[in-house]
Amino acid sequence: MSTTRGLEGIVATTSSVSSIIESVLTYQGYDIDDLADNASFEEVIYLLWNGRLPKEQELRSFTEELAGHAEIPQAIIEQMKSYPINEVHPMAALRTAISSLALFDENADVMENDANRLKALKIQAQIPTIVTAFSRVREGKEPVAPRKDLGFAANFLYMLNGEEPDEVAVNAFNKALVLHADHELNASTFTARVCVATLSDVYSGITAAIGALKGPLHGGANEAVMSMLMDIDEVENVEPYIRKALDNKEKIMGFGHRVYKNGDPRAKHLREMSKQLTTITGESKWYEMSLKVEDMVTGEKGLLPNVDFYSASVYHSLGIKHDLFTPIFAVSRASGWLAHILEQYSDNRLIRPRAEYVGPGKQTFIPIGQR
Repeated sequence: MSTTRGLEGIVATTSSVSSIIESVLTYQGYDIDDLADNASFEEVIYLLWNGRLPKEQELRSFTEELAGHAEIPQAIIEQMKSYPINEVHPMAALRTAISSLALFDENADVMENDANRLKALKIQAQIPTIVTAFSRVREGKEPVAPRKDLGFAANFLYMLNGEEPDEVAVNAFNKALVLHADHELNASTFTARVCVATLSDVYSGITAAIGALKGPLHGGANEAVMSMLMDIDEVENVEPYIRKALDNKEKIMGFGHRVYKNGDPRAKHLREMSKQLTTITGESKWYEMSLKVEDMVTGEKGLLPNVDFYSASVYHSLGIKHDLFTPIFAVSRASGWLAHILEQYSDNRLIRPRAEYVGPGKQTFIPIGQR
């Protein structure tokens, strides 16, 4: 039996949701560059779930449906208030809240297609409400209710800060959501598909995916990047900091990707957004530091930045707290998770790989008194 560590290069399933071919990322056949420059996040969700872009009336109805399901039960908010606030990472809070949402859905275990699609709609609509509510609750503030007249990106920023965001912020955040929406069979998506392949419910699949995304080798990387930039603090500190890290063979987060050999196609969009936003906020040092880190790491190790590297300074420039970076990743990636979950249900087979045994050979049991 042949084995591959981390299942690298192993094709585990077929999917029409997204593809990475010769370092080009597509959603249902649409190049990520085209979508990042032109599509709203609502259009991308519809595309991932339906295999085509919506017509004008379809998009209007879909956007209204999302807005109509955005409120969360008051009991979930009260539950958040009971968390040991200073000790809980927002990803742990999100994982718990999504699992709890199932308790308020009488159709949580109904497996018909229409019921699962409605659950997908509810979860996608409610994840941003959960993330923003927890952010405010831990600061001693009351959550801000979602508005039905705002788009997905604008509503998130409004619920987070309590004031309507400007167009620049909305456009930047929308583009970030589009870029993070799906990424073929990544760790969290694979986790979601393994979970629901047992015919477990949609809430379980999303809870499992959030657990996988929480790790620093997956969604947690962007928070780690910002932590590094904060430690460096000034442009002139980049060279000694990175030099020391390289000499000590420390992992520098935000670089390299298992499936991209010629660079992550999403990184260039976030690099440009970082440049624009840090200039607007008067904190261009974050962009300049990032550029210098990129030059050193790429020059010495041949590693190119991935989607996490510049998303850190983008979110920071939008005034988003650093430990919310990964939950925001989940807000976007839920669209892909849900697309894959619905696809898995449509042609399901239990996912059950094998393991090559490398333990001791045949042994004989010895009674405890003779050991």
